[in-house]
Amino acid sequence: MLLVLCVDLDDDLGRKTGFSTPVIGREPVEEAAVALATADPEDSDVNVIFQGLHVYDDLTERDESVEVAVVTGNEEDDVSANREVGDEVDTVLASLSTSEDVTALVITDGAQDESVIPIIRSRVPIDGVRRVVVRQAQNLESMYYTIKQVLDDPETRGTVLIPLGILLLIYPLALIGSALEMPGFVLGTTSALLGLYLISRGLGLGSRLDTAVERGRRLLYAGRTTLLAYVVAAALVVLGGVHGLNELDAVRDATPGTVGALATAAAIVYGSVQWVAAAGVTTSLGQITDEYIADTLEWRYLNAPFYVLSMAIVLHAVSAFFLDRVDVTYLATALTAGTLLGIVSTLTFAVVESRFSEPDGREAHPSESA
Repeated sequence: MLLVLCVDLDDDLGRKTGFSTPVIGREPVEEAAVALATADPEDSDVNVIFQGLHVYDDLTERDESVEVAVVTGNEEDDVSANREVGDEVDTVLASLSTSEDVTALVITDGAQDESVIPIIRSRVPIDGVRRVVVRQAQNLESMYYTIKQVLDDPETRGTVLIPLGILLLIYPLALIGSALEMPGFVLGTTSALLGLYLISRGLGLGSRLDTAVERGRRLLYAGRTTLLAYVVAAALVVLGGVHGLNELDAVRDATPGTVGALATAAAIVYGSVQWVAAAGVTTSLGQITDEYIADTLEWRYLNAPFYVLSMAIVLHAVSAFFLDRVDVTYLATALTAGTLLGIVSTLTFAVVESRFSEPDGREAHPSESA
């Protein structure tokens, strides 16, 4: 048996006529077609249903086993509409009282409705697909849905429309710039925006930014202290940079002549190292807290804040020495103290880790001291 399936993906039949779908059989389908044509003569699905009736009558005259039905989706998204059509096809197949193998001839009104063909093919073999388009508008609907799909695709919008929009803005912005007597600034800004956009697209910065935003959102919703620690650390780094520049200005004021590159670097490090060290300790403590809450903390993770302090002591002493703020004795003492702090931290937590490790090789939680 050949099943002539007329597909109305956006359910114009049900919404405009109130017919309950699927519609099965020659007379019910004809009534549905007349009702839809009466309600909206310009609807292209009218042609689809009448074409299905025409095919049904033609095959009936040849004494072939044939049935005709109208299946519809809904006006929501494509996925929901395709699932609705699949359910109605199942209903139609279940209603056929025949022992013959059933194949389908799918009739649609364009490219949009044909997106459901894989759903139908998963339920019944398809002998053919027939697209019905008004002769005066040949390929018009297909072109319309092609353009619609292009504009609905976020990737295409970002790749084509944004650069095109920036280019189209050049002329009106140039007129505005001329009126404000700043044509070079306006054109330069527009060119910079276009260049930055193309560079970001070429390097894939957009996807990376989306990934970072999504990761931050998950951390925020999960109540992770790491996110708060990162925010505080960023503020501390900014303060450190400002303090380092202030220290550089003080060194320049106190130094006659030009300050060398080494002294410049030493001044910036000397002024900012304590702030940057505080940022490092903050982030490491935030990470340790999250690992502890997740029950994945390992003893060696506790080395991080001590390593940060060790490096801060060494950098502070070295930068102070180059600025003639301390003598060699202080430098040697600070280098020794920083090194010993890192070594003692490493040895201490290594011993604790080996002491409290479980027999099967897994490390015990730091809170487990039994």
